[in-house]
Amino acid sequence: MSGPPILLRPMKALAAALAIAAAPLAANAWTDKPVRILVPAPAGGTADIVARVVADAVSAEIGQPVIVENKPGAGGAIAVQALRSAPADGQTLLIAASNILTEVPLVMKTSFDPVKDVKPVTMVGRANLVLVAGAHARDLKGLIGHLKSHNGGQGSFASYTAGTSSHYAGLIFSKKARLDLTHIPYPGSPPALQNLMGGQVDIMFDGMPTALPLVKAGKLVAYGVTAKTRSVHLPNVPTMAEQGFAEIEFSNWLGTIVSSELPADLMSRINIATVKAVMTPKVRDRLVAAGFEPAVSDSPDKLAQSVKADYKRNAQIVKTFGITLNQ
Repeated sequence: MSGPPILLRPMKALAAALAIAAAPLAANAWTDKPVRILVPAPAGGTADIVARVVADAVSAEIGQPVIVENKPGAGGAIAVQALRSAPADGQTLLIAASNILTEVPLVMKTSFDPVKDVKPVTMVGRANLVLVAGAHARDLKGLIGHLKSHNGGQGSFASYTAGTSSHYAGLIFSKKARLDLTHIPYPGSPPALQNLMGGQVDIMFDGMPTALPLVKAGKLVAYGVTAKTRSVHLPNVPTMAEQGFAEIEFSNWLGTIVSSELPADLMSRINIATVKAVMTPKVRDRLVAAGFEPAVSDSPDKLAQSVKADYKRNAQIVKTFGITLNQ
């Protein structure tokens, strides 16, 4: 004699739970527990949007929930400290822009060593800088001529934060173009771009994700891209190198970073799963739509080498121009 139907549902639920528990891990999973992704930026920003795209893709790849936690502030140091405080077991990751490793520590005292305490696992997308300004000229040569004809070459350039590649690029451009541009730092791209459109500053090297919508809307003009090759987003805009400014080559990648205490084999498994998740057409399309160019890394070691190279190069720029946090 069977019992009441209401008793069958818990038994079915129990059977389902046992089946899930007995099932093997997904092919590329490195864990059988939920994963936490820290983001050193507020909700709704570019890094946060990308992190949530990647979290969804990785969750589908490993068959586990992936939860995004926003921990903005202190140039990324708050999020990095939370990463280092967590057990080094692969359950806590950080998705951030590479400048928290290669730029910010050069001008801000941080509680971590960007080379020794953390290690990048893989990039998920790369964003170049683009020189933007008002519609003062048809090309970069004309823009320089316009700047020189006003106040004898004196003017200003904005950056989205002092001590970043946005700052570096402006300094190098001002010097090589024989201009006298004063640096005006801002707390992020939005206020800087607003003042650029309003004419309070003359030019800016900004990240593609934030500048591109304004260029496409005709509110700003793109005069050069800081990459080796032309951008897929602005194929008709020459690189700075094509226009005689080979030194102005800057980009930042967004990617996964872990504690350096993680075992190498675990880092490798996280790399494999993340790369596979990010390379799906859906994720690639969403990254491109956000202004990034999809890019992944062969191995954590190779990416770590590139971080060291960028850090060394940027350190020389900071020394050459005497950059400090208050500039």
